[in-house]
Amino acid sequence: MDFTLLIATAAGAIVTLAAAAVAALIVVKSLSSLKRTIREKESSKKISFKTETNRKRETYKELGEKDQETREELGEKEQETPEGNKEKQDSQTFNSSEKDAVPAQEASAPAPRRFGGGMSVVGIDLGFLNCYIAVARSGGIETIANEYSDRCTPACISLGSRTRAIGNAAKSQIVTNVRNTIHGFKKLHGRSFDDPIVQTERIRLPYELQKMPNGSAGVKVRYLEEERPFAIEQVTGMLLAKLKETSENALKKPVADCVISIPSFFTDAERRSVMAAAQVAGLNCLRLMNETTAVALAYGIYKQDLPPLDEKPRNVIFIDMGHSAYQVSVCAFNKGKLKVLATTFDPYLGGRNFDEALVDYFCEEFKTKYKINVKENSRALLRLYQECEKLKKLMSANASDLPLNIECFMNDLDVSSKMNRAQFEQLCASLFTRVEPPLKAVMEQANLQREDISSIEIVGGATRIPAVKEQITKFFLKDISTTLNADEAVARGCALQCAILSPAFKVREFSITDLVPYSITLRWKTSFEDGTGECEVFCKNHPAPFSKVITFHKKEPFELEAFYTNLHEVPYPDPRIGSFTIQNVFPQSDGDSSKVKVKVRVNIHGIFSVASASVIEKQNVEGDHSDAAMETEASFKNESKDDVDKMQVDQEEEGHQKCHAEHTPEEEIDHTGTKTKSAPSDKQDRLNQTIKKGKVKSIDLPIQSSLCRQLGQDLLNSYIENEGKMIMQDKLEKERNDAKNAVEEYVYDFRDKLGTVYEKFITQEDLNKLSAILEDTENWLYEEGEDQPKQIYVDKLQELKKYGQPIQMRYMEHEERPKALNDLGKKIQLVMKVIEAYRNKDERYDHLDPAEVEKVEKYISEAMSWLNSKMNAQNKLSLTQDPVVKVSEIVAKSKELDSFCNPIIYKPKPKVEVAEDKAKANSEHNGPMDGQSGTETKPDTTKDSSQHTKSSGEMEVD
Repeated sequence: MDFTLLIATAAGAIVTLAAAAVAALIVVKSLSSLKRTIREKESSKKISFKTETNRKRETYKELGEKDQETREELGEKEQETPEGNKEKQDSQTFNSSEKDAVPAQEASAPAPRRFGGGMSVVGIDLGFLNCYIAVARSGGIETIANEYSDRCTPACISLGSRTRAIGNAAKSQIVTNVRNTIHGFKKLHGRSFDDPIVQTERIRLPYELQKMPNGSAGVKVRYLEEERPFAIEQVTGMLLAKLKETSENALKKPVADCVISIPSFFTDAERRSVMAAAQVAGLNCLRLMNETTAVALAYGIYKQDLPPLDEKPRNVIFIDMGHSAYQVSVCAFNKGKLKVLATTFDPYLGGRNFDEALVDYFCEEFKTKYKINVKENSRALLRLYQECEKLKKLMSANASDLPLNIECFMNDLDVSSKMNRAQFEQLCASLFTRVEPPLKAVMEQANLQREDISSIEIVGGATRIPAVKEQITKFFLKDISTTLNADEAVARGCALQCAILSPAFKVREFSITDLVPYSITLRWKTSFEDGTGECEVFCKNHPAPFSKVITFHKKEPFELEAFYTNLHEVPYPDPRIGSFTIQNVFPQSDGDSSKVKVKVRVNIHGIFSVASASVIEKQNVEGDHSDAAMETEASFKNESKDDVDKMQVDQEEEGHQKCHAEHTPEEEIDHTGTKTKSAPSDKQDRLNQTIKKGKVKSIDLPIQSSLCRQLGQDLLNSYIENEGKMIMQDKLEKERNDAKNAVEEYVYDFRDKLGTVYEKFITQEDLNKLSAILEDTENWLYEEGEDQPKQIYVDKLQELKKYGQPIQMRYMEHEERPKALNDLGKKIQLVMKVIEAYRNKDERYDHLDPAEVEKVEKYISEAMSWLNSKMNAQNKLSLTQDPVVKVSEIVAKSKELDSFCNPIIYKPKPKVEVAEDKAKANSEHNGPMDGQSGTETKPDTTKDSSQHTKSSGEMEVD
């Protein structure tokens, strides 16, 4: 009866599964039909989506292309400013001044991307004290945490005898590894060792600075048991490599593309240095973004109530006071548009200045009170800096007296003191007076009044100081806003910019127009009494990125020298940007000077360059109309290019030079709000006149650049190679430590289990012996085994496992054997019930072959004998002895039983042929039934279906 009930239950289960399968098939077919319908309806939508993706890929390609241009015979199409054609611009409006750098025939081809399409979208706030990383995910922008679950990563690198520690791990070594822990190096970028700023920072830093072979500033530390110099690009590259690793761990994918923040006052040399550091770290920096511009983007892109483009913009002040610098910018917002109007800064005012004021105060107090000179002891000085920083933060929230206590400060002395907010403000009064001048300057440069300002947003750690807030409120006579995250706003803005530049994300269209922080002038030599010509190509607060074309009349190669116009405005001792030699310039065939067009550019990173140069060759058709043709062309271009600042420099043969800037309507838009255009018919007439009088041919010229403090490619490649070696060294050291930790972990874990779960499976003699081995290994680890190669630890672990694995095996076998034996016994009983039903003439098994059933019966009998003998033998053994039969053997026996018996006892019954013949006859005589398709109609249906599918596919392709 039990056997019959079992079979009936199995049959019921099979019927239920069959019904479920039919239902699932119906659901799948319905879903397939629904998907086809949705795909057909949205085929047109796919077209716009693909257009969006291709458009972003074009923009991405434009960022990565070299400064090369395709010139047309009638001259080139000069660059347009970000404000020139708003109707045609997409979300990458800020890059419009670089678009002509890509040849027209290549504009639609996506640029090659690393890591299978560069899906990473990462923004990095590279701060003086701390760094933040923001990433774009489907849910929006998120600031990610490092391995310490901290979203703030200290800008700190500690180098040791075997490896490097970067970030939080390095910060903990600032006091213990003073001479080899590098921090506060951001201000050293792009500067020579003899730079006054470097020499000032050198006094503050506990580690040693060194002059590198190329004259730049570097650091000297002890790494891998030897003194080694590192350039600042290498140091920042180490930090960026760590931030890259952190972002990769968070995104679970490779990271290459990123946007990095820099102070708005960084010069070209400093910006190129940061770009080189990004290359050392293996990062593809899509844009170096000014910190205040990144904050403005993070603020404006989420605003839904911005005024339309045809209305007066909303002016917002952004104030960023970080650990080492103070920056102010004013931005104009319209719907989908951000324009930076002006920016000012104090590069030498920040949170650390307040820390220094506190440190100086307590040093004097301790000198009087405890008779100790803190500044002579670098460790004690660093500890005091850390405590003063904590005290400063506490005073921002508390006005009462706050204690300062440091144990074992110097000479085993415990020191203590106290301070309140009023004392602090009095102590730093001179610093608080420096808050207002940049605010006043930015309003003057933007030509705005206090009532024109809509909001004042503050970010940066030092803006939390109440006295700083008070100074800002006092100047603007209105409350300040703290809607932005003071620490993470810059990183979030960089991540948004990276998402805009990446084809992987579709971001709301938002135009960004930054500015040039310093005026830039070009100088060139003339043939008249060794004179020089000069022309200011970019004024202070000029929109950026931006390109301009300058026309020269020359007979020979010439050199252009770029430099900052007003050195007193630039926090850098050297005004030079670089020199650019325009080569292969020769006189025209008639002996006249050649017309050379030079394109200068401030690119998306804020870096100035001479992007391209070309010579215009005159090819006369009839008569000598070369001069008129050239003048007509210049006149036509000047009026037809609405968005270009065109400068023309004519150098006459007798040596007299003149330099005049013809400001186009775009320049007038920025400053006067007026714009003039000549009628299209007038332009066409002038074009026709030019073509009739003569033809021109444009030939690209090579440019040799020599940039100030530019890293050579060979040197950069060596930095990249060294960084790769250091990463490999860190990896090997990590593997060595992991191997050592594995031995230590095994010793503690196994010793603990010997007293608990393994106690029954080992004899007392073996227990004593193994315990002694574990204790010896532990002592070895903390003595001569403290610093051994990886293979030594691997061998030691294998030696321990040789003793421990038999015990572990006996325990595991004891735990798992009952279940395996029970499973095998159930299978034997089930087969025996089938054999019994067969003998009782059960109609379900009357089709089985008697000879095969006899084989099964014999096999089962042998299996039962094997099982009983093994169980009896195992029961005679103690737990400390190895088992007679292993679980793997029992499982193998169970699988063998299934493979031998199941094909025989579950052999399906043969189908009845009479019923099949009858059904076939009915189908032949009666034809297809309702709801079915005959064999003749099936090909047509299939054909129609295939045609429909093909048509749908064509729609998707379109």
